[in-house]
Amino acid sequence: MPDLMTDYFSLMGEARRPWLDVEALKGRFLESTSLVHPDRFHGAAELERVEAGNRYTELNTAHQVLRDVRQRLLHLIELETGARPRDIQRIPAGTMDLFVDVGQACRDADGFLERRGAVTSPMLKVKLFQEGMEWVERLKSMQARVRSRESVLEVDLRALNESWDAAGAVGSAGREARLPMDRLTDVYRGLSYVARWTEQLQERLVRLASV
Repeated sequence: MPDLMTDYFSLMGEARRPWLDVEALKGRFLESTSLVHPDRFHGAAELERVEAGNRYTELNTAHQVLRDVRQRLLHLIELETGARPRDIQRIPAGTMDLFVDVGQACRDADGFLERRGAVTSPMLKVKLFQEGMEWVERLKSMQARVRSRESVLEVDLRALNESWDAAGAVGSAGREARLPMDRLTDVYRGLSYVARWTEQLQERLVRLASV
């Protein structure tokens, strides 16, 4: 399989794994960039400044990608398969109920917000304020369900590290066949939906809090 992209795991001294310790990653980033930070090269020759700047930028990009779980998984999938995941919009197994419930809650909240925006009567505004508080609680409860799903996916990611550790060195014979790429892609899809649901619910909560 051709591998033309930069391996950010290798660049940061990390093994290719779905799960990693982001605090340890940050420590390696700070250590790696301490010698090439632009502040150290103010008086250096132009070539040195450019080379140090390029190296710093590359390390910073690697750190940004690997510390974000979805970017990390996307990068890992592309490294191992040479392609981006397919059918990314497909709803992962075990999340259909949450997909339906979040969608319905957002639509219902939008309906309430539209009604509230059209009200001018002070008495009705008081009544709708109470209803708005109920909506806040409903959406927060939905957020808790989304966070619970995220926690399950994080456990799955930790467990997947064992498969990567046992797959053999990068480029070794049979490595690709030993990697559970379908399972990893499902987790990536699940986390993508979690991020989308989190954003949608938070947007409604912000609108509910505004007067």
